[in-house]
Amino acid sequence: MPNAPMTQTDAAPTGRRTESSENVVAAKILLTVLVALVAWGLCVFIWGVPGLYLPALAMVPVIWIALIAITLGK
Repeated sequence: MPNAPMTQTDAAPTGRRTESSENVVAAKILLTVLVALVAWGLCVFIWGVPGLYLPALAMVPVIWIALIAITLGK
């Protein structure tokens, strides 16, 4: 029996893959934020008050470079 041509309803995506991949991306982002917060909390536990502000101080150049890159449109 010859192959029947596909109709538009046969080729239409179900949308499940897109929703699933969005959930995976969201889970990765949330996991990264959680790990960063736990690491920061461990810094405070180990080194006290300097562990609270030194990671934020270390992020200043990173955020500065990111802002310059955004401003330049890169």
